[in-house]
Amino acid sequence: MNITQFNELVKQTTLGKKLPDSIYLHKDAFSAMPPSLAKFVSVVATALKIADDDWNIVKLHKTDFRLSLLHYPDFYTEAYPALRQSVTVDLAKLQHRITRYDEQENPPILHRKELFILPTHPEYENFCMITQEGEAAGLYENARMIGFKSSWLRLIAKHGYELIDGRLFRSSAVLKDSEENNIDRHKTALVRHELSAPMKTLAKHGFLEGDYSIFDYGCGRGDDLRELEAHGLDALGWDPNFRPDTDKVTSDVVNLGFVINVIEDRDERIDAILNAWELSNKVLVVSAMLANDSYIAQFQPYKDGVITSRNTFQKYYTQSELKAFIETTLDESAIAISPGIFYIFKDKKLEQEFQQNRQKRHYEWRHLSAPEPVTETQARLLFSQHEVLLESFWRRCLDLGRMPAEDELQNLKQVAQAVGSAKKALKLVCNWYNKEELEQAAAMRKEDLLVYFALAMFEKRKPYAQQPESLKRDIKTFFDTYKIAQHQAAELLFQIADSELIEALCLEAIKFLPAGKIGYENNLPHSLTLHKDFITLLPLTLRVYVGAALQMYGELDDIQLIKIHIHSGKVTLLGYEGFDDSPLPALKERVKIKMADQDVDFFDYIISEKRPLLLDKINYIDDTFKDYHKQKAFNKRLSKELYEMELWNISYSQLLILLLQKNLDIKGYRFLNVKK
Repeated sequence: MNITQFNELVKQTTLGKKLPDSIYLHKDAFSAMPPSLAKFVSVVATALKIADDDWNIVKLHKTDFRLSLLHYPDFYTEAYPALRQSVTVDLAKLQHRITRYDEQENPPILHRKELFILPTHPEYENFCMITQEGEAAGLYENARMIGFKSSWLRLIAKHGYELIDGRLFRSSAVLKDSEENNIDRHKTALVRHELSAPMKTLAKHGFLEGDYSIFDYGCGRGDDLRELEAHGLDALGWDPNFRPDTDKVTSDVVNLGFVINVIEDRDERIDAILNAWELSNKVLVVSAMLANDSYIAQFQPYKDGVITSRNTFQKYYTQSELKAFIETTLDESAIAISPGIFYIFKDKKLEQEFQQNRQKRHYEWRHLSAPEPVTETQARLLFSQHEVLLESFWRRCLDLGRMPAEDELQNLKQVAQAVGSAKKALKLVCNWYNKEELEQAAAMRKEDLLVYFALAMFEKRKPYAQQPESLKRDIKTFFDTYKIAQHQAAELLFQIADSELIEALCLEAIKFLPAGKIGYENNLPHSLTLHKDFITLLPLTLRVYVGAALQMYGELDDIQLIKIHIHSGKVTLLGYEGFDDSPLPALKERVKIKMADQDVDFFDYIISEKRPLLLDKINYIDDTFKDYHKQKAFNKRLSKELYEMELWNISYSQLLILLLQKNLDIKGYRFLNVKK
C-alpha cells in the first residue's frame, strides 16, 4: 500500500472522531473503515509486535502516510480515559516511536467517546450523555484547554463541578448526615468560582441590586455568599456541614439551590422546602438536577434516587415532576424560570408585578423630527425651560400607557408645578409630541395585561384580593373593573384550544410578521415558526398560546426559534449554535412542550458534527439583525447551488461534500471556488 491508496482509504472511512488532519477510531468500530484499511492497520501492529491488548484506538492521518496505535485501557470504564501508550508509525520512512504516559501525572485524555464507536454499540447512549453533561457545563467552549488531565480537572473545578463516577455533580448538602446507609452528604458541597445558576437568574431579574436581603439555605462552602458580599449585598447563609452554627435568618429572598436532590429521605426533602419557605418574606428559589431515565440507569438505585461511588445520594427530576413536588409540598404556584429552577412567591403583589413584567412590552418613542410649534407662546417657553423634565414625563406615560401617579414618577410634583397640574402636563405633551403614540402605547399595555390575566388562569393561580396599586390603576384605566378584565382574559384563554382559529391566526400572522415560516404537512398548514424577538408581535391569542407553553419551561436565553404546532397543542423550542454570527446555525437543543399533558421533553444534539443545519435562516430574520444583508446574499447563492435538492437534517460536513462536487467551499458568509 502506498500513500495515495492509504489517503484515499482514510477518506472513505465513514465514522470516527474527525479532526482537520486525522481520524480516530476504536477497534470495535473497524467495520466503519474499508476492509483493506482495517486489515492493513492490524498487519502494521503485528509487524511491530504490538500486542492486541496494548492498543485499542487508531489514529489515521489524512494527508501523510502515518498512523498511531493508541492504548486507552480505561476507555469503557472511565468517562475521560487517559492515554497509557502511543506508537507512532511513519510508513514512508518505515520508522516508529513508542511513548509511554503511565507514569506521567498529566497524560492526554479523551473526550466525546461516542465518536469513536458505532451508534449501535451498547455504550453509545451512555457516552453521549457524558458529552452532553460537559457541554451543558460549558467545558467545551475552549478546546485548547481540555486535552490533558490536569487542565481538564482544573476546568471542571473552575466551573463548579466535580467528577463522581465519571459524572459531573454540582450540589450542596442541607441537613445533618443521615445515619441510615451512612450517606455522606457533606461530600456534595462543591467549590464554585462564579455565581450558581439560581443566583444568576436572581441577578437577571433584578433581585440582586440591593433592594432585597438574601439567605442561602444549604449554602455549601459559601461561594455564592462571598461573591454577593463582595458586591455589598445583604447576604447570609446556613449549611449543616460547613456553616452549622450560623443562624437561619428570615430574608426577602431565600435560595434552596440544588439541595433537595441530595437528600435521600423524602420527608426531609419536604422539611427542607417548608423550612426555607418559612424563612422567605417575598420569594423562594428552588432548584434541582434534571435527568432522563437512561442517564439515571447508569447508577446504583437507592430509594427514589441513586448512590454514587463517593456514597452521595442524588435524586433526579423531570421539569414537570419538580414543579409538581414543589406545588404539592407548599400548596403554592411554582413559576418556571429555566429548566430545573422555579420561583415561589410569598409576596403576591411582587408575584403579580414579576409576571406582568415578563409579558410587558416597552413602547419605543419614535419621534424623529423637531416638534411642530404649538399655538401658545407659553407652551413653547415651557418646553424650552423644562425640556428634560417634560420629556421624562412623556416617556413614563408611554411606558405605562397612561398618566403616572406620584409613586410611579419621582419628579411628578415638579412637572405639575412647572405646568400647573399633571393633567395639564399630559395635555401639553400630547399636543407637543403625538397623541397617537400614547394611544398606541395604551393599546399595547392593555394587551399585555390581558395576556398576563389569561396565563394566570391557565396556571389556575388564585385571584388575589390585594393587588399592587399600579395594577389597580391599570385595571381602572383599561378595563374599568377587575371583573371585566377577568372576563376578557377568560375568553382569550379559551381561544387557544380552537385549532381552526389558531390556524387562521397563524396564516394571518405570517402576512405581517417581519419574518417567519408556515410549515405544511400533506399540503395542510401544520406549524408557524418564528424568531423569539417577534413573539410580542403575534396576535393576542397566539401570544397566550406561546406564553402558556413557556410557563412550563422558563426563559428563552438559549433558544432562538419558536415553532407553534397548529393542531396538536404543542410548542417546540429550537436552540441553535451560531445563530447570530453564522450563515448556517447548527441545531443544538430541541424542547417539545405538550400543554395538554403538562410535560416537557428535552432533546440534545450532542455530536456537533451531526447537528442539523438551519439552511433557511433568512426566513426567520429581518433587517434589524446585524447579518441580515450578508445572510440574504448567502441564501440566494445557496438556493442556486442546491436547486431542486431535497435536503433534511443535513450536517455541515454533508453539505460541504455536496458543494465540493461543484468545486465550492464556504468561508463565513462567502462561497469560494476550490481548485481541482
